[in-house]
Amino acid sequence: MPISQFSDLPLDERIVKALDSQNIRQLTPIQRDSLPLLLEGRDIIAQAQTGSGKTLAFGAALLQYIKPAQRVPQALVLCPTRELAQQVAESLRKAAVLIENLKILTLCGGQPIGPQLRSLEHGCDIVVGTPGRIADLVGKESLPLHRVHTVVLDEADRMLDMGFIDVISELLDECTQREHTWLFSATFPKGIESISSRFQRNAERISSEPVVTNNTIEHTYYDCSHLAPNEAAISILSELEPTTAIVFCNTIANVKQFSRELYESGFVTLALHGDLEQKQRDENIVRFSNLSTQILVATDVAARGLDIDDVDLVLNYELARDRATHTHRIGRTGRAGKKGVAVTLLGASYLVDKVLSNDDDARIVPFPSDFVQAAKPKEPEYVTVAIAGGKKNKVRKGDILGALTGDGGLRGDQIGAIQILNFQSYIAIARPAAAKAISFLQNGKIKGRFYKSRRF
Repeated sequence: MPISQFSDLPLDERIVKALDSQNIRQLTPIQRDSLPLLLEGRDIIAQAQTGSGKTLAFGAALLQYIKPAQRVPQALVLCPTRELAQQVAESLRKAAVLIENLKILTLCGGQPIGPQLRSLEHGCDIVVGTPGRIADLVGKESLPLHRVHTVVLDEADRMLDMGFIDVISELLDECTQREHTWLFSATFPKGIESISSRFQRNAERISSEPVVTNNTIEHTYYDCSHLAPNEAAISILSELEPTTAIVFCNTIANVKQFSRELYESGFVTLALHGDLEQKQRDENIVRFSNLSTQILVATDVAARGLDIDDVDLVLNYELARDRATHTHRIGRTGRAGKKGVAVTLLGASYLVDKVLSNDDDARIVPFPSDFVQAAKPKEPEYVTVAIAGGKKNKVRKGDILGALTGDGGLRGDQIGAIQILNFQSYIAIARPAAAKAISFLQNGKIKGRFYKSRRF
């Protein structure tokens, strides 16, 4: 009998109920193809893009194998970036919400190591983190891996690109009781084959249906060899007026320059590149994901780990250096069956020939003469307000929402996404209500306490 839903699988009823409460019932192709094998105890090497549902593909099976309350790590999930690790951990927590005494720790670089060491003293069942920080904690003998039975390498190709192959190999060697090793990767470079042959047993290879499809994404190449790329890009953003757009550049210098030009043209825009401090990077991602910023200008490396479903437009300011990167860029729009638009600028005639030689179906058209820069670009729907209180202060989303809609006098529909971190919370406020919300947050109380607040 073919399976199509999580309830068709031999999963713990608590996992199925937790997913059902989030309206997650139908299996994606990667979940349908991999979960039966994972639940049988098989090793797999799966080709899956961001947005394919791969996190729940391994997450549901991972939770099935965990025996809570042992307080010694039983599973290790390695991710290339802090952002992806946080997203994976959050997905696991939501799926495990009905499983008592199960503790998941996120351990990543870019954060103070002291609080992580203290958290480890209390033990955990699942560790999700980046290879560098995990290796540091293992080296300090603060993170025991000898009881880990399941290891997941998420976006394995990205970790190898970042030079982590030796670190990953050493960590796998530390997991002396490892029974399952699951690799998820968008591509299969030689390093992946090496890891698989050394650490997996008769691994089953799975390839999910591609994320990028002609049915969901309208992809156009514009020949703008006669036009400056910044002028072409600004004209496209003015014409299409996306609520959210990611603009990809190949270098940090171009990200900085073009984001500055967008700002000077009146767009609300932020940059994402390797020169940013981690805090600034995190805040920029928050503002983009909660619709307080229209445009994110990014390098490919800096955008790794981003998992934002609602991106209206992907604009390639420059053609990606390779086809895999180009595909990864385009796959950030048109997710979950939604329509997306992708535009690639070809700033030199030889690039037209390059595209045609690699893609027979490429739609290359002259740059439209009627695309002009808007006199005043539209503003984002929300602004972001930060308060200096978070999980460690026992602040919850309901506390913030209740305060704003109670004493603050805001309507519920004027409050967007609320993100709670350890010591900081970010609130998206509808632009017309921003002044009222900020006035309350600066003078009013949340859960009986005053918290410092600031607007971005």
